[in-house]
Amino acid sequence: MAEAADFQGMRTSPARRWLRRSASLLTGAPLLAGLLVGPAAPTAHAAEDATGSRTVDVSLDTFTPATPGEKDTITISGTVINEGKQTITDAHVDLRVGQKLFGRTAIDRVAERTGYNPGLDGAAIDTKYSVEIPRLASGISHDFRLSVPADELDLAEDGGVYQLGVSLSGQTANLPYDQVLGIERTFLPWQPEPPEKKTRLTYMWPLISSTHLTSETGSDEQQTPVFEDESLAAELSIGGRLDQLVSLGKELPVTWVIDPDLLATVDAMTRNYEVKKGNTTVAGKNQAVAKRWLSDLQAAVRDRKVVALPFADPDLASLAHRGKSVSGSLSHLQPATEVAATTVETVLHVKASTDFAWPVEGAVDSSIVDVATSAGAHNVIARSDSLQDNLGYTPTAARPIGGGTTAVVADSRLSKAFHGDMTRSDSSTLAVQEFLAQTLAVTHQAPDKQRSIVVAPQRVPTAAQAQSMARALQALGNQRWTQPLDLVAAAGSKPDPDANTAVPRSSQYPGKLRKQELPVVAFQDVRGTQETLDMFEGILTQADRVNTPFGRAIDRELSVSWRANPVAAQQYRNGVRSYLRDLTEEVQLIEKSDVTLSGRSATIPVTVQNELVQGIDHLVLRLTSHNPTRLNLDGDKGVTEQQIRIDGGHSQTVKFPASANANGQVQMTAQLFTQDGKLYGKAMNFTVKVSEITPTVMLVIAGGVLLLVLAGIRMYTQRKRAAAREAEGAESEQVSTDDDTASDETESTRGDIENPDPGQASDPGPDTRPESGDPSGAGEKVDR
Repeated sequence: MAEAADFQGMRTSPARRWLRRSASLLTGAPLLAGLLVGPAAPTAHAAEDATGSRTVDVSLDTFTPATPGEKDTITISGTVINEGKQTITDAHVDLRVGQKLFGRTAIDRVAERTGYNPGLDGAAIDTKYSVEIPRLASGISHDFRLSVPADELDLAEDGGVYQLGVSLSGQTANLPYDQVLGIERTFLPWQPEPPEKKTRLTYMWPLISSTHLTSETGSDEQQTPVFEDESLAAELSIGGRLDQLVSLGKELPVTWVIDPDLLATVDAMTRNYEVKKGNTTVAGKNQAVAKRWLSDLQAAVRDRKVVALPFADPDLASLAHRGKSVSGSLSHLQPATEVAATTVETVLHVKASTDFAWPVEGAVDSSIVDVATSAGAHNVIARSDSLQDNLGYTPTAARPIGGGTTAVVADSRLSKAFHGDMTRSDSSTLAVQEFLAQTLAVTHQAPDKQRSIVVAPQRVPTAAQAQSMARALQALGNQRWTQPLDLVAAAGSKPDPDANTAVPRSSQYPGKLRKQELPVVAFQDVRGTQETLDMFEGILTQADRVNTPFGRAIDRELSVSWRANPVAAQQYRNGVRSYLRDLTEEVQLIEKSDVTLSGRSATIPVTVQNELVQGIDHLVLRLTSHNPTRLNLDGDKGVTEQQIRIDGGHSQTVKFPASANANGQVQMTAQLFTQDGKLYGKAMNFTVKVSEITPTVMLVIAGGVLLLVLAGIRMYTQRKRAAAREAEGAESEQVSTDDDTASDETESTRGDIENPDPGQASDPGPDTRPESGDPSGAGEKVDR
């Protein structure tokens, strides 16, 4: 290392460097030949045991500057690890410059190649830039740092992409001569002078997360939201995934692509909220985290282009392939698109474009395009591995596909450049250099054509992936061969007439992606929940209190994010449906026990209870007699009904007129209906026992009363005669006593007839305070 530093001031002419490399190759040729033929065969076998040029793992942790200029010094740092079984001696780390690469396929091949190939990897540059490692034992690692001036690398003046190799050479006991024991390759994008026509580059910067809000809200005026957990706070906190995306993105020339559901969720988090904990909830505590992140985002997107996806980022492919078979599934797209624009403007105070649809991984077919545009989108973000071209260059992203729709075809290589694990610095460094090399290769493909290229990265990049993407875009900030362009402008670019515009058939959709789609049962669940919600809203006086939370929860049930977790998706749908059902059951009929009807006519009371915090209206209570010949309702009818309106937290008793024609039991059914005739809740069945008092019975009772009166008169006459014989005072007292006795007996008998059960409690009044939903007591009498 020190030796390299001592000689950095010395320069070698290109001719001398070419001679030195040639000599190195010629010197190594006989040695290589000796390894391949004759008596050296056993040694070759030993090299195979030591894994040859794969004995040492070489990793590159830094490469600066990523896009060097003529006067820059390229610095590469990294680590070498001896993964063989033998100690390596006289080792040295060298930089090797390969040939200039022509075309993007050549870059792909270099990235895929492993092991050392002297014909392709080139010779090491001047040894004064080498790093010496005298001894490297098995399993031991050693850090290195190479620094080489760019003008020492014999690079072409017109620029291009070069392969760079960092190798470790040394000796082992089995192979006591200098040999390459490990190599790692990367790319050097070299463009000393800007080209005449730069590539216009659009980079989509996605802000998307999974579902965090439930459909549940508090019964308070603010409808306090309920979160599944506090995992979103970790993403928003400093250093978290979403925090990194905002802090990095605000410094980059990107187009923000945002799921409005994330904005609505974070906005809800800035106020009071609850978090599920077992069967109860606890108060959320991360309002400050949400406020800081939202404030940072508002500043980051100010005066920037923002594209809003439909609310909750619906899975367009699942809707196209499976949802269309379930009626009503596609009807959710238009409202999700409409609420998207409102949400972004309300939360971020910017106007967003809602004219874009983004299928999963940009995979499209004709049915997906139809669904994507059904909600009004005119631009579908596809990917070049789905809408492929057979051209010798990469065409402009925008291309018309019919019906006024534009396919914005993102470049597949660039879009997938950072899909891997970027937590390792060597993986990130290699990904950044390959990305930059590909962008330069695009520019060099057709220098006379200025093209617009779009990059659609992974939907939910990790923090490490976001950092790697940012490093690549920062390296392009000098605009040496690219210039930034927002997504809306890219969609409006002049298309290449030679680009492919034929949308693939449905059968060409990738099988791997099809297996991840939401199942048909998911859309059936959504339909059932929506039907219940529609019915419930129809009876409420404040329907918006359920329309908003449940409408957005249904949108979330269709989200792309469930592809990775179908079990959680089913649980979420079940939770929404269960909570909605519980709310609808807060409006119910109070169970009745059997009742008795005495007489020819009476009223039958039925009580409806509303335990919601808001009132209900537009509800109909229908009472049905299953034997109208014996007991009819509302004038010789078997069915009658009445409108219901009850304030929140109250109940109402409705009385139905009934007429009896014969004695016996009659089965009755009470059922609630919406105004459009749909069943609401469960039916309530009870029995009415009819005990009709006939005219004959009345005559018998009247005769008995008359006999009692006559008997009283006779007793009075007899006592009066006896009293004449006694003193006048005693006679008066006796007459008074007899009159009172006769009067009491008569009144008692009359009361038994008119009120057979004077001890029976009356039914509730027409409108009552909150009461128990327990069944009424046994032996209930109806009102007469």
